Amino acid sequence: LNRAGVETLVVDVGILGDPFFAPDVTRHEIAEYAGASATKLSRDADRGPAVETMQRGLVQWIKQQSPDHIAGMLAIGGSAGTSIMTAAMRELPIGTPKIMVSTMASGDVRPYVGTSDILMMYSVADFSGLNRLTRVVLSNAADAMIGMCLAEAEDTYESDRTLLGATMFGVTTPCVTRVKELLEREGYELLIFHATGTGGLAMERLIRDGFIKGVLDLTTTELADELVGGVLTAGPDRLEAAGFVGIPQVVSVGALDMVNFGPPETVPNKFFERKFYPHNSSVTLMRTTAEENKRMGELLAAKLNKAMGPVVVVLPLRGVSAIDVEGQLFYDPVADEHLFEAIRRNLDSKVKLIQLDLTINDPRFAERIASEFLALANQPQSPMIQAVPEK
Repeated sequence: LNRAGVETLVVDVGILGDPFFAPDVTRHEIAEYAGASATKLSRDADRGPAVETMQRGLVQWIKQQSPDHIAGMLAIGGSAGTSIMTAAMRELPIGTPKIMVSTMASGDVRPYVGTSDILMMYSVADFSGLNRLTRVVLSNAADAMIGMCLAEAEDTYESDRTLLGATMFGVTTPCVTRVKELLEREGYELLIFHATGTGGLAMERLIRDGFIKGVLDLTTTELADELVGGVLTAGPDRLEAAGFVGIPQVVSVGALDMVNFGPPETVPNKFFERKFYPHNSSVTLMRTTAEENKRMGELLAAKLNKAMGPVVVVLPLRGVSAIDVEGQLFYDPVADEHLFEAIRRNLDSKVKLIQLDLTINDPRFAERIASEFLALANQPQSPMIQAVPEK
């Protein structure tokens, strides 16, 4: 890295043995950021507390750095090292290069990556010294970091186009695609988030960080997974960031007819008699019931009632997904009506409610969504920066 002109700062977060060279930031300094002693951690030789302490210390150290002081972060580690380093990487802004070379990178990396843009690179072999394999892997990681740090990348956050967030699933793609076309024609830029749990969390992180100025939350299916126990939950705070910040939002009920599981054999036994749709070999969809729809409607209304900014809710009375329409497996107008009625009964009068006798993927539904958002954005009291039409 240094030979390539990238100035490096080496941070030591280990506690056992002595480093092979003097780091720029010692393990003792990192431990002190967590209010602990690296010497004591080494003497105690208790792995769990040591990992937790060094993780806290590194996170605090990262937080103390000037935002423009760190151009990128490159780390290597096994399970403990990956946990320590990625916790710190998640504190860095999205767009700052982050590479984690890890023995854990070929498995489920969601606990490490979260909603950040961490690049997980599989080490293939363990880090027990340098050899013909690890030299190549680590050299590639260094080259990747050099390339990202030295590249003159366009800053995507510096633009005269107002950035919006939208949520989408395969079963709501026609709707969201059409909304994107219509709003980008008006000068906006849309980020589309796949509503897979992490997608919803990522969008809400960018909302809270101030990047996203308006929301088209058309696919709120993550609420179903959180309520019923599916695998694509975005947690209990989903659908709250936009309201907390006070930006305009148009919300719908896309894909609330389904709960997501993995392959069929992973579906909990308690759901044995439910209606299922094999989306693919890795994804099994389960139809939500009338009672679950009622509870989701109440939950959605309660969250939106607390919003500090303008909100419009648009309901597609003919079906909330591509497979919840007449002739498709998940078509269940009774269950849908429980969802709609719960929203009607519980939504505060300050929230505008629109009910359309259309399916969610009808082009006319998307056109109404776009027009309602434009009306919100153009209100004099709207907190959103106005879009600049393309020249």
